[in-house]
Amino acid sequence: MTEHIVFLLLGLGNGAVYAALGMALVVTFRSSGVVNFSTGAIALYVAYTYAFLRNGELLLPVPGLPTSLDLGADLTMAAAMAISLVIAAVLGLVFYALIFRPLRNTSAVAKAVASIGLMLLIQALLAARVGTSAIAVEPMLPDAVYDIGEGRVPADRLWFAAIIVLLGVALTVLIRTTRFGLATRAVAETERGAIVTGLSPDRVAAINWALSTVVAGISGILIAPIVTMTPSSYTLFIVPALAAAMVGGFSKLGPAIIAGLAIGMIQSEMTLLQTTIDAWPNSGTPELVPLVLILVLLITSGQRLPQRGDVSLKSLGRAPRPRSLWQPLIVCIPVATIVLVATDGSWRAAVISTFILAIISLSQVVVTGYAGQVSLAQLAIAGAAAFMLSIFSSDMNMPFPLAPLLAAVLATALGVVVGLPALRIRGLAVAVVTLALAVALEAFWFRNPELNGGLQGAPVANPELFGLDLGIGAGEGYPRLTFGFMCLLVLVIVAVGVAWLRRSRLGASMLAVRANERSAAASGIDVRRVKLAAFAIAAFIAAIGGCLLGYQQNVASSTTYAALAGIGLFATAYLCGVTSVSGGIVAGLAGAGGVLFLAMDRWLQLGDYYAMFSGLMLVIVVIRHPEGIVGPVHERIRIWRSRKSAPLPADLMAEAPSEMATLTRREPGEVILELNGIGVHYGAVVAVDDVTIAVREGEILGLIGPNGAGKTTFIDGISGYTRAAGTVSLGGSPLDGRAPHHRSRAGLGRTFQGIELYEDLTVEENVVVGTTAAADRPTSEDLDQLYDLLGLGPVAKRPVAELSQGQRQLVSVARALAGRPRVVLLDEPAAGLDSDESLWLGERLQAVRNSGVTVVMIEHDMGLVLETCDRVAVLDLGRLIALGTPDEIKGNPDVIRAYLGSTHTKVDPDEVESIDRNDDKTKEPVS
Repeated sequence: MTEHIVFLLLGLGNGAVYAALGMALVVTFRSSGVVNFSTGAIALYVAYTYAFLRNGELLLPVPGLPTSLDLGADLTMAAAMAISLVIAAVLGLVFYALIFRPLRNTSAVAKAVASIGLMLLIQALLAARVGTSAIAVEPMLPDAVYDIGEGRVPADRLWFAAIIVLLGVALTVLIRTTRFGLATRAVAETERGAIVTGLSPDRVAAINWALSTVVAGISGILIAPIVTMTPSSYTLFIVPALAAAMVGGFSKLGPAIIAGLAIGMIQSEMTLLQTTIDAWPNSGTPELVPLVLILVLLITSGQRLPQRGDVSLKSLGRAPRPRSLWQPLIVCIPVATIVLVATDGSWRAAVISTFILAIISLSQVVVTGYAGQVSLAQLAIAGAAAFMLSIFSSDMNMPFPLAPLLAAVLATALGVVVGLPALRIRGLAVAVVTLALAVALEAFWFRNPELNGGLQGAPVANPELFGLDLGIGAGEGYPRLTFGFMCLLVLVIVAVGVAWLRRSRLGASMLAVRANERSAAASGIDVRRVKLAAFAIAAFIAAIGGCLLGYQQNVASSTTYAALAGIGLFATAYLCGVTSVSGGIVAGLAGAGGVLFLAMDRWLQLGDYYAMFSGLMLVIVVIRHPEGIVGPVHERIRIWRSRKSAPLPADLMAEAPSEMATLTRREPGEVILELNGIGVHYGAVVAVDDVTIAVREGEILGLIGPNGAGKTTFIDGISGYTRAAGTVSLGGSPLDGRAPHHRSRAGLGRTFQGIELYEDLTVEENVVVGTTAAADRPTSEDLDQLYDLLGLGPVAKRPVAELSQGQRQLVSVARALAGRPRVVLLDEPAAGLDSDESLWLGERLQAVRNSGVTVVMIEHDMGLVLETCDRVAVLDLGRLIALGTPDEIKGNPDVIRAYLGSTHTKVDPDEVESIDRNDDKTKEPVS
């Protein structure tokens, strides 16, 4: 028992680092919404600065200058620490001002990617400036040793943990008792509210960035005597630190500190078990601890990384739709063939590496660029395939191509397992899980002597097909053309497949999920299935690339598939353009070992600075061009094509009425949508209270009410986006407990108050996504008729980003109708239209009703409601206060009071034209 106690106490050293870095993550996120993956690298830089100062030198980070500046004498521990922490604070201010302030209004994913670029930049900078040799630092904490049984515990671990706890207490007091702490909490809650009250979110974030880098610097300095410093020694401390911060919900310091200490102690215990229990795995179990903790937090509780009250958000960037699959091939294949044949030696090897890296990067395009799931485990999946290929080809003598295909299939299963957490979570949480998984795979499998083939790696047998040697060769013939052509053929197949995927219905569904999961579910898309499909396809592609890497190197090695290398691969793919096939190809050129890398090394002698350059470029690209390096090229092509296209019609009413608009009016039939006792509660707040409405087939039911009446919440409840009491029945079939996409497929379509179109798709693609919900999918002629009805025919091929607000509203309606719903729920379809356009829309909605679709419409334009609706329901404070014909509603005194106040009951309701909208801004989303 004492042995276990000793190891638990020994784990306090690393645990204190995780706790400190977790605190830094919380401080940064609360103030600026950044999950700072570079926190560990920042801590390392401050530790190096301290180590140099103790030796009388100031570390100079600028390439081209001397490595350090001689100060003439060694500094004392206190002086060196003070100067190092001042430098840390300045670094925090500089990082915020130059990188994260320009990204203030972008998505949390973009900010995290920028922090990954910063991490790579710092790590590469240190490697270039100080080399990779380990640096020892003199102890600064008491060096006593406590005997516990037969074990010994150094006192510095205990002192380190105590210092971090006291630091956490001090930060907690600062946040809870000072004006600055109050300002920080206000900004974390809502930047809009903070601005209104006179606070400056920029100033608050800048100070907190300085504070967080100081906290990270303290941990780096204190751990330096315990953990030998190399340029990558602290970087992956970010994984357990992220787990600790997640325990605190990225908002509370106390739980983060306790979790960090506990993770370090449990990891130390896992290390003991590895050495004392024969049946216990002898490698990698400590790295499993943060992964397991993260999965427990994210899956069992459904917890996601919180979203701050940012002013606005931007997407990952557009994913352009390839117009042709063959024209690029006609140009690219001959060029690649000529380059492959014309080169030899290291240049041909670089060309082959470019092909393989492009394949793996295309897997990143599928899972991140199309589906929006930030995966940092693609190279780890490739590594799993390579190690399995070694078993199948060398140990089991399985022939080619069966061995790589089987390895790829099994790695695909691993990719699906990686994607399982994405069924409950999204965005940055997926990135955290996949990074933790990559670290765990590397430690548990790739660096495990029992599983990785030993020091020489796992051998991979040469591929042979019908007696033809397809291997890379050796000696003078290295690398052989046959292997290069095989890699080129695989790249062509993968590139065409990924381009085809972008043009397919599944690809459109992926982009819909990336853009807005709520809206995608309303279109009948099974969001979970689409996510798993994206992870599976991407894993298969990455696995094929991993097998080719194994064949290229004749061995599967842990260094090739390390977690840090996987982060670098993701950074390169994002840098070049993670949303397009062309970006994936360029990522192959720019990847480590590719043609661009070799050219910079041979011609410019900048190979040592290549990783630094990549990190810097990633930061710049995230700020300036979210679509990556290829983004400006795509934008120029889009502008050129739009100039060649006909101008957008400005007058929606100029379109001739379609055949649907001339259909004969049918009287309402039997009840088709029965809503009994619908109620929605958010804790003690009653948003909707026991509302019962029977909607008849073939009618337009208007749903009106003052601001905050609960109209959109009511629609969310019956369509499955918010948990609601009561029962919902469509055509006699209950919908209670069914997911939104199941309700959509059952015939309950809807639009959203915020429109929520898919900006990356054309009008036609947006509408086609809506057909997912249709049991009998409409033909192209049916869709053309729908476009004509809503005046969208001339813009059907145009991106929705080019449309006016009114036209975008009509696209939203068209998408809902494309699913052939029996009942369609429209949330303010006339928003953005003037009065004439609203009446024109009303005529179109009446034509929709006449075609057999029942309409329930939330609307504030009373002219549209009174002219178009057959009946009107009125909500006030979540309760149904009136239900009747438009004439009955106009004269209802309760309705007049709800809208105009008791002192205005004599106002003629016929004069009421419209009511400003501001309804139900915050909802609880249902995954």
